[in-house]
Amino acid sequence: MAFAHLDGRHFCTLLICTTFVSVPSNAEIKVNPPEDFEIVDPGYLGYLSLQWQPPLFLDNFKDCPIEYELKYRNIGSKYWKTVITKNLHYKDGFDLNKGVEAKIHTLVPAQCTNGLEVRSSWSEATYWTSPRGNEDTKVREMDCVYYNWQHLLCSWKPGVSAHLVTNYQLFYWFEGLKHAIQCPDYIKANGKNTGCRFPHLESSDYKDFYICVNGSSESHPIQPSYFIFQLQNIVKPLPPEYLSLTVENSEEVNLRWSMPKGPIPAKCFIYEIEFTEDDTTWVTTTVENEIQITRTSNESKKLCFLVRSKINMYCSDDGLWSEWSDEQCWKGDKWKETVVFFLIPFAFISLFILVITCLLLYNQRALLKTIFQAKKEVFSHQETFF
Repeated sequence: MAFAHLDGRHFCTLLICTTFVSVPSNAEIKVNPPEDFEIVDPGYLGYLSLQWQPPLFLDNFKDCPIEYELKYRNIGSKYWKTVITKNLHYKDGFDLNKGVEAKIHTLVPAQCTNGLEVRSSWSEATYWTSPRGNEDTKVREMDCVYYNWQHLLCSWKPGVSAHLVTNYQLFYWFEGLKHAIQCPDYIKANGKNTGCRFPHLESSDYKDFYICVNGSSESHPIQPSYFIFQLQNIVKPLPPEYLSLTVENSEEVNLRWSMPKGPIPAKCFIYEIEFTEDDTTWVTTTVENEIQITRTSNESKKLCFLVRSKINMYCSDDGLWSEWSDEQCWKGDKWKETVVFFLIPFAFISLFILVITCLLLYNQRALLKTIFQAKKEVFSHQETFF
């Protein structure tokens, strides 16, 4: 065999040449970044579209499932959001009070490149709303509450440097609407818009809700303000009603209340109870509309409680506590209350009837005595006559 007669030097030379010639280096495999990467604002008050075109010169990877790694954030944020997709666009919500930055590169999977994933360089894009107006012209103290998961109301105060002639307008959008809509029912003060009552918002829960409040003034431009929230996270329920407090034995106290009225399911509530025993007060929570509390003393003369409600963690990320309910109290022993409210009045009434009866009997006796004396005198007179 010819191979057996090769000396060691020729064998090593052949092995090295074969290694470097037959296996291509992954460093030589390159791919371009996506083309025409841009951030597009369709007018949805912060819901932006990031879009791009395939990279150039993909002929060598026609049979490969090309992917894209997209990173984006509001400028100033610590964290990037990362998405890997095969599509040529991606949509998400942003805070337009700040700028937006994004970057993207092409990914070629390992099965197309001898076992190592290949990435292109980054393609970058930024987006800012058109700057106008001074920061102090923006609305202040914006507050939105979704009352009882039924009625959304937002209110605000004018900007610090906004002139008296400045008026504000509110626009809103959520996924499902064809375009941004202006507030149909403004709350006004001195002829100026200071809030908005929203109509019934069908299919708006568990979606990003976008609001822009901008303004108009003849003297200077007004800087718009942007807000993003989800309605279920700003729900303020009604307080519970029909409270009852029962002392079941010497130690246990049963507190019970009805579920707040409205469309909110029972499973979505958490309750906070403030319980007072004589001069001691403490607070506890429960997901049920009933709770047992142990008395600290059997000699307690007064027990009171009130309760408020909130949407729990199973139905929202956050929420607002309702107002406190009316207070419900228990005072003393029920038998003592019975004596006070029933037996004592009954005793007074009975005594009054007894006195009246005695007076009537006394007067009747006096009347009978008078009649008897009169008849006696008549008989005595008749005997004298005969």
